[in-house]
Amino acid sequence: MRGWWREISGLVLPAACGGCGAPRTQLCEECAHALYGRVAGRARPVPEPAGLPAVHAAAPYTDSVRAVLLAHKERGALGLAGPLGVALAGAVRAAVADGAGPGGPLLLVPVPSAPSAVRARGQDPARRIALAAAGELRRTGRVAKVLPVLRQRRRMADQAGLTARQRLANTAGALGVRAGGARLLAGGRTVLVDDLMTTGATLVEAARALGAVAGADFRPPTGPRAAVVAVPPLSLDSNRN
Repeated sequence: MRGWWREISGLVLPAACGGCGAPRTQLCEECAHALYGRVAGRARPVPEPAGLPAVHAAAPYTDSVRAVLLAHKERGALGLAGPLGVALAGAVRAAVADGAGPGGPLLLVPVPSAPSAVRARGQDPARRIALAAAGELRRTGRVAKVLPVLRQRRRMADQAGLTARQRLANTAGALGVRAGGARLLAGGRTVLVDDLMTTGATLVEAARALGAVAGADFRPPTGPRAAVVAVPPLSLDSNRN
């Protein structure tokens, strides 16, 4: 209900740019350019954890990009999923173009938020952005769909304040693939997607969980076939929940 009310209110209430607050627009031209007006490229946390596949990011997690993501994620500006999906689609294209890989449709697998966070927000931000990205990819001629096959198998502690090593320990073994997920993943090229990357610990765990059922595609080092997309922002100072 909360998510439904936010979505309806976003259609009828006066809009302000999610990036800079400019009136009468959901996203101004300047903030849109910051979000998806550049070519997506490889991103690596420092230090880079073992087991992290290739990550492609649409934009750095700074200034207006950070504001847009937080407006969507924490303040219920659900209409921003569209522009964020455009950014994600650009990073997906960069990831799958980075070398040869298996054919078939693009299967976008979002990293799941904690169930408690989904209940509090009324939505799963990464999944919503992934759905928008799949629509954008289809609009431009790519066959793409979202497979939310990852789930949390156990509760993870809040990662704020944890070191990179502590985050790896906190996320280890926390994710799994839902029953029947392996069969679905066999139908195309899997691309793991998330809204932002910090130390890379959550992406390492997500890749491990997919590799446990998908075989070598997500067992490093596998090169471009294990492309992971963390978009729109690359963040080295935020926590995942």
